[in-house]
Amino acid sequence: MEYVWKQKPKTAQAAIEKLSRDINVNATLANMLINRGVANFEQAKDYFRPSLNLLHDPFLLQDMDAAVKRLQQSITNQERILVYGDYDVDGTTAVALVYEFLKGFYPHVDFYIPDRYKEGYGISEAGVRFAAENGFSLVVALDCGIKAIEKVKLGTELGVDFIICDHHTPGDELPKAVAVLDPKREDCTYPYKELSGCGVGFKLIQAYAKATGMEESSLYAYLDLVAVSIAADIVPITGENRILGFYGLDRINNAPRPGLKALLLLSKIEKEIQISDIVFKIGPRINASGRLEHAKASVALLIAPTLDEAIDRAKLVDEVNATRRNFDEHITKEAFEMLALQEAEGPLNATVLFKQDWHKGVIGIVASRCIEKYYRPTIILTESNNKATGSARSVVDFDIYEAIAECSDLLDQFGGHKYAAGLTLDVKNVPAFQKKFEEVVRSRIEAIHLKPVIEVDDVLLLDQINYKFYNILKQMAPFGPGNTEPVFRIQNIYAEEVTVLKDKHLRFKIMQDGQVTTPVCLGFGMADRTKDPDLTTVNMLRGKMRFDLVVEMRENFFRDKSSLQLYVKDIKFD
Repeated sequence: MEYVWKQKPKTAQAAIEKLSRDINVNATLANMLINRGVANFEQAKDYFRPSLNLLHDPFLLQDMDAAVKRLQQSITNQERILVYGDYDVDGTTAVALVYEFLKGFYPHVDFYIPDRYKEGYGISEAGVRFAAENGFSLVVALDCGIKAIEKVKLGTELGVDFIICDHHTPGDELPKAVAVLDPKREDCTYPYKELSGCGVGFKLIQAYAKATGMEESSLYAYLDLVAVSIAADIVPITGENRILGFYGLDRINNAPRPGLKALLLLSKIEKEIQISDIVFKIGPRINASGRLEHAKASVALLIAPTLDEAIDRAKLVDEVNATRRNFDEHITKEAFEMLALQEAEGPLNATVLFKQDWHKGVIGIVASRCIEKYYRPTIILTESNNKATGSARSVVDFDIYEAIAECSDLLDQFGGHKYAAGLTLDVKNVPAFQKKFEEVVRSRIEAIHLKPVIEVDDVLLLDQINYKFYNILKQMAPFGPGNTEPVFRIQNIYAEEVTVLKDKHLRFKIMQDGQVTTPVCLGFGMADRTKDPDLTTVNMLRGKMRFDLVVEMRENFFRDKSSLQLYVKDIKFD
């Protein structure tokens, strides 16, 4: 795939020099920090030393007063409380957090996760009736519910109150719940809009603790769950999320709950955990139960009281995840075959694929796989409960939620946000939807959106690649959307000591102006990226052709020794 290299803007020299002096860093680092919204000493202090004291007052969330009052009333009156959440990582971590918090001092609480296949996404009629029939008079809904107008109405009729804790984009009407906590509400003045669903759940328990005189420090044990949700739900690592993520990662690395420790052991992660480890290793395992079986297994794992019990539960989750990978590979192969046929008929701006027997639990993953190969907004649909149901994923800077909204006349329901969404429609409407969605995307998308972009922080010289520089880069973590891992361009170089690993990966050193780097460059899957056998990447490197690289700087540990390595994101030859 061809990448566009986009250089981040160069800040005014005077601003770079001032920040360099104020915090004693070089010009490259100062420019990077300014591009991340860090322009002065105070902002740099907050950025490099995140503080839990900087968390916003939870009562700034619209309806928080009502939510806490209703929660206190339930506990005073010994009512039964049902903690209800979505079946993905964000939902299950949110349920584990609120359930475990309440269960710590109040016995009349239980949790409920809807069945993906029988009930579908969000608050279901079955879930509402379960609450009513089992004597639950209050439901705390997490990571869902912002569009559950009719389900909340049904709950009211059956004597069940709702507190909605969501972070998805609201519709024109809000549910008539006791409280609707969502920073994206138009009438909500909460300073930070990008909380995860679990993050909103944390704000609820933070508000309850504040109202009842609990020590706020007692809540910090739940930050590992918040960090997992932030990573897995791909929300921006900025503002409050950066603080919560920073301390949550610290908890995972130093005092993880038994359920997360069991997953770390199964994943064989022996280094310090980063956001990327959660995204690629921990998150998929937690997600697997909800994708193929029932997500209550993931909640049970996350609230396991002992490591032995957690390990037993983690093994079951890991087995489900292995099955999920098999489904994923098979369906992805079929999707690629369908796309190849479509490509032969002419260029497309969007991908919408439908097959009745695809497994509903993995279509979101398949959508992401399709974007990796055919970079464009993608929706993968399958049939469930006599309806076509789908997962949507988008490309950088294209709002797929708005594009889907333009096709709402063909849909039963939809929800989500800019880069990910879900939708349901009649099977007979699928061809019309495929046609209309392509037209909508074509009218909205720009050519730049159809090529993956690598944003480059700055140009780097070989003599800048050292531990002093890297140790400052490490302090910029946690990395993720909004605070991406630094990427550098190295120009006009050629390779030395080129080797191929496992027939597909590259390992080499680079030379610039007679100077060879000590760090090794690793290019995964880059040994053969062209159809011409004489112009493979490895042959051009060995032929001393000049090239530019974009790289990330990493630390490698081997036999108790550490070394710097350059991870190659892309390479372009003269």
